[in-house]
Amino acid sequence: MTTQQASATPDLPLDMIIFGGTGDLSFRKLLPALYMAHLHCNLPPETRILTIGRKPWSRDEYISQFMEEKAKPFIDKKAFDATAWDKFLALFEYVRMNVDSAEDYLSLKEASREGVRRVFYLATSPDLFTNICDNLSSAGLIDANSRVVLEKPLGHDLASAQEINNDVGKHFEEAQIYRIDHYLGKETVQNLMVLRFGNPIFGPLWQAPYIKSVQITVAETVGVGSRAGFYDKTGALRDMVQNHLLQLLCIVAMEPPVSLDPDAVRDEKLKVLRSLRPMTPEDIARDTVRGQYTAGAVDGEAVKGYLEEDNVPAGSRAETFVALRARINNWRWANVPFFLRTGKRMQKKLSEIVIEFSELPFSIIPSGGRNYGNRLVIQLQPEESIQLQMLAKEPGSGMHMLPVSLNLDLQQAFTERRAEAYERLLIDVIRGRLTHFMRRDELEAAWAWAEPILDGWAKSGERPRSYSAGTFGPAASTALMTRENAVWVEEESQ
Repeated sequence: MTTQQASATPDLPLDMIIFGGTGDLSFRKLLPALYMAHLHCNLPPETRILTIGRKPWSRDEYISQFMEEKAKPFIDKKAFDATAWDKFLALFEYVRMNVDSAEDYLSLKEASREGVRRVFYLATSPDLFTNICDNLSSAGLIDANSRVVLEKPLGHDLASAQEINNDVGKHFEEAQIYRIDHYLGKETVQNLMVLRFGNPIFGPLWQAPYIKSVQITVAETVGVGSRAGFYDKTGALRDMVQNHLLQLLCIVAMEPPVSLDPDAVRDEKLKVLRSLRPMTPEDIARDTVRGQYTAGAVDGEAVKGYLEEDNVPAGSRAETFVALRARINNWRWANVPFFLRTGKRMQKKLSEIVIEFSELPFSIIPSGGRNYGNRLVIQLQPEESIQLQMLAKEPGSGMHMLPVSLNLDLQQAFTERRAEAYERLLIDVIRGRLTHFMRRDELEAAWAWAEPILDGWAKSGERPRSYSAGTFGPAASTALMTRENAVWVEEESQ
């Protein structure tokens, strides 16, 4: 089945079947997103939502103990409508199942309808994906109209990712598989495509030598919380860099696709991933920094260090921070460093992309001893905005320059409601739009680049560098920038 064929399939009544229907992801993200899609009439007629769980609940108990008590508080109060909520609840069925029991899938088949589009959302641990898909197939629940959504992390290395892809691919065509990365559902990330390919002003400048460097930062103020058991086996590179940050890098660095066809876009992203310069052991030692937060203060409140968190093993070497320099081996980006950074318990919550343009080779305007350049700052969170930092004359006598910003506040520019990432991506799944989902070869190319870094860290035997909670990571991440005559944006004003 081709991508075009999958997208052109006529709209059908929908059975949205959520494995992990009693988990954190469901009540925090999926069910609120589906409610918003329902509220704004973006679900097909005759939609039903079947949630799968092990808890011995009746349908009414699921509604009262899970939907009302857990999911409802995560819905924006301004968007909540009691009548719409009651109609939304009427779409639900709860199916108690052990996903490892083939016999239990007969109950699911009885609950699901024939002649509908089944979307299987696997909001479970990836080690359950194989059994779930095998059992769905054995029960006759998969057909040409079915789709499956896979939550990350897809594997812990290249081999495990390939194994998952092979096992799921036995039962679903590639055009039926939606590997979700919620960062690709953010409005500003999707707007980056328009910014790059819809505005001719940037076309000639979007390359070396006009761009000096690129910074991509995803900083969180939260710690590991209740995810310590998962996180300690994963770490920041697997959890964030291998997927979210590399996907952002691809959108910044990709060549213009020939169209917005899903495969045309993903072909160009794949070329970027395959052009990433592999890291040697020497590169890993010089160009990567991993850290682990210690006790400190975030937003004025004292917080404990990673090793003091519940369920974290004594002496753990899991990294909660990563900064690295990546290189892309092609003509457009030759000698342009890409700095990627992510961490927990950072000074503030921030996701942004900073395009640093090169300075003039010679300027007749005094700069006060500072090398001012132009920057394009694309902020994804906490607010969505795009800023083009220019230079202007400082008021008064003389010709002294100061940086000023041309701001595009997307919330003010577009007053209509802006869907959250999961809502937007769920609608894409329902409508068969694959553009903002990872293709198998993308996923495996990302793992092929990231895995040697993990192996290099393991072989070095070094512990992650300590950094106090409430900072922007270890001092070594500043040194990483200094070697390239660059500086993290927040450090420039210090």
